[in-house]
Amino acid sequence: MNHSLKIFNSLTGEKEVFVPLHENNVGMYVCGPTVYSNVHLGNVRTFMSFDFVYRALKFLGYKVRYVRNITDAGHLTDDGDVNNDRFVKQSRLEKLEPMEIVQKYTVDFHKVLEIFNLLPPTIEPTATGHILEQIELTQKLLSDGFAYESNGSVYFDVLEYNRRGLNYGELSRRNIEELFANTRDLDGQGEKRNPQDFALWKKASPAHIMRWASPWGDGFPGWHLECTVMSTKYLGNQFDIHGGGLDLKFPHHECEIAQGKAGHGENPVRYWMHANMLTMNGQRMSKSTGNYILPMQLISGDNTFFEKPFTPSVIRFCFMQAHYRSVLDISNEAMVAAEKGFSRLMEAIKVLNEQLPNSTTPTPFTKLLIDWKQKCYDALLDDFNSPILIAHLFEAVKWVSQVKNAEESITSEELQELKTLMNAFVFEVLGLEGEQSISGRSQQLEGVLELLISMRMEARANKDWKLSDKIRDELLALGIQLKDGKEGTSYTIN
Repeated sequence: MNHSLKIFNSLTGEKEVFVPLHENNVGMYVCGPTVYSNVHLGNVRTFMSFDFVYRALKFLGYKVRYVRNITDAGHLTDDGDVNNDRFVKQSRLEKLEPMEIVQKYTVDFHKVLEIFNLLPPTIEPTATGHILEQIELTQKLLSDGFAYESNGSVYFDVLEYNRRGLNYGELSRRNIEELFANTRDLDGQGEKRNPQDFALWKKASPAHIMRWASPWGDGFPGWHLECTVMSTKYLGNQFDIHGGGLDLKFPHHECEIAQGKAGHGENPVRYWMHANMLTMNGQRMSKSTGNYILPMQLISGDNTFFEKPFTPSVIRFCFMQAHYRSVLDISNEAMVAAEKGFSRLMEAIKVLNEQLPNSTTPTPFTKLLIDWKQKCYDALLDDFNSPILIAHLFEAVKWVSQVKNAEESITSEELQELKTLMNAFVFEVLGLEGEQSISGRSQQLEGVLELLISMRMEARANKDWKLSDKIRDELLALGIQLKDGKEGTSYTIN
């Protein structure tokens, strides 16, 4: 590959030329969801940002191993009261077993991301599938003096880490004294030597269902430990790119660096990437303020913020108009404008794919096309600049209109080149979908649902209530509700 990709590295605070550990091969890890609730729109923005990065890397010719985890255990918002475990809280609220909560919201996560046309990762490991590896790393950190046991829990010793010339706080640019001064007084702090020490393993209370045997007694892993174990298992002790939301920079990613350096003797990540937050109507989205909307509510129109429903591709197009490191604000006006822009782009693609050349001799367009192609590539190479790429695509939209109106001419070779590039940038790299592919997928879904409804009707006729209920319940878990009436069975998609 003869191009030079630059990535903004959060660790250094600078754009750096990207040099992978292994030529033409990229190892990328992105912190996945904690599956205790519906995936929210801010999460979708983060995962979509890294889907774009993944697509761009593949388009540029890299072979990518993309690992994105599922946190299905041990997500404590702090290292104090184990009753703050999000899975425990939600299981009590919904009166379900914790693993039922995990399954329910893992299905929701995958469904939503598929609707927005996100590519699945190469590997999607779960925290519960890597308990043994987490215990092993905890034991190593203990034996090397970077951790200590306290009352059945194991904590990482931040001060000891710094005493050895390492630098806890290097990613978030915080010094240890400031961190200590600003530490909240939490339950369980008496177990720790230092307020900033973080849990590698937490002792489970008698009521805590999600628990595993360990050398220190029954418990569950620390949230930070999970990502270190899963990233290094599949990508090596050092790998190329680690991505996630800006809110994870401290303490989560800071702790990952400390665990990696202490456990494996080297900095685990070469390029740290952080996607910025999503706001709505100029304010942070929050359930407590009511300024909040779920992805499917934006698609269905079932909300009070937007005048109409919007297709997943329009939403994706809107998101791609902001650079991943910029705050993205959505509003009714922004979505309506995005819809108009998306329609213009799709119309140009349609014309382009149907357009016949109207010149047999070289045209001034030849040079324009060469320059335009380079500018599109340059946008990708400059830290995955999606808004600049989109701006260049609309230059091509103008050209298509001029050719259509016989204001400009184009040869068959030029037309083929433009057609190939536009389709690649729009569908392959940006991940947008035309209305035809969306409607085609909807028809397929409808056909499958009708088949399942027919199978259920047959089961009911044969008095096979077990199969009938299973079909109904499985569809409900996927967000599809069946309604039996006098005229047959209908369905709604939630």
